[in-house]
Amino acid sequence: MIERIIPASGNTIPVIGLGTWSTFDVGGTSAYPVLKEVLQTMHTCGGRLIDSSPMYGRAEKVIGDITSGMQARDDFFYATKVWITGKEDGIRQMETSMSLMRRKKIDLMQIHNLLDWKIHFQTLRKWKEEGRIKYIGITHYTDSFHQELERVLGMKKFDFVQFNYSVLSCNAEKRLLPACKDMGVATIINRPFGEGNLFSIVKNRSLPDWASEIGIKTWSEFFLKYIISHAGVTCVIPATRQPLHAVANMAAGEGELPDEKHRKKMVEYLEKI
Repeated sequence: MIERIIPASGNTIPVIGLGTWSTFDVGGTSAYPVLKEVLQTMHTCGGRLIDSSPMYGRAEKVIGDITSGMQARDDFFYATKVWITGKEDGIRQMETSMSLMRRKKIDLMQIHNLLDWKIHFQTLRKWKEEGRIKYIGITHYTDSFHQELERVLGMKKFDFVQFNYSVLSCNAEKRLLPACKDMGVATIINRPFGEGNLFSIVKNRSLPDWASEIGIKTWSEFFLKYIISHAGVTCVIPATRQPLHAVANMAAGEGELPDEKHRKKMVEYLEKI
C-alpha cells in the first residue's frame, strides 16, 4: 500500500485506514468475529490506522476487546478523540478511552469537532511531552468549519487534522488541503463516501470505460483513489463492518493514482448523473 509521510515525525502511514463510527458500535460480542475479520483484512492489505471517538458509542471498547486478542495488535495506529468541555473532564474521558482501547499509549489523540480545543490542547501538549500520546490532532466534519480549522492550525502546532472531503464535496481543495501541506500538518479524511450518498448516486451503474486506464475496478476504488490522489491527503478512513468492503477499500491504496486529467473526468462524470 502507498504510504505518506507524517511531517511531525518523518514516519509514514498507509493511505487507507478504518473509521469506526456506527460500524463498531455494537452490543454484545456476536458481531466480534466479523469485525475482527475486517481488522485482519486491513492489516493483511497493509492498512494500520483505526480511528474512533467517545462519540461513537461502544466503538472504543469493541476495538480494545478485539485487538487485544490479535497477534497484530501492536501493528495498528490507534487514533481516538476527546469530546467534552473542561480540563479535568477531558483528562478523565481520555484516560477512559485509553482503558477501553486497552492501550497504555495512544498514537493520535484528537480534539473532536473543535470542542473546547484551547483547554484540551494544553493537556495534549503535556501528554505528548510525557510520551502518553505520540501525536496531537483536531477534527471537524463539515465544509462550514474548514476556515476555522485553518485558523486554529495557524495558532497552535497540531500534528494532524481530520476533516471531510470527497469527489463531490471538494471544498477542502480550495484552501484547507493546500494550507495543511504548507504548514506540515498530516491530514485524515472522513466522510469519503458522503455517508453512503455516493453509492446511492451510482447504484446499478457500471464504471466508466476509462476507469480501467488507472486500474479502478470498483466504485470504492473510484471514490477513494480520487481522494488519495491529492498530494495534501495523508490518510482516508472509510468505515465498514463488511470484510469484502474492507478488501475493496484497501485496494484503493495500491497501484496507479489518477492524474489531474482523470480527476477532472471523475468529478464531471458524477456531476452528470
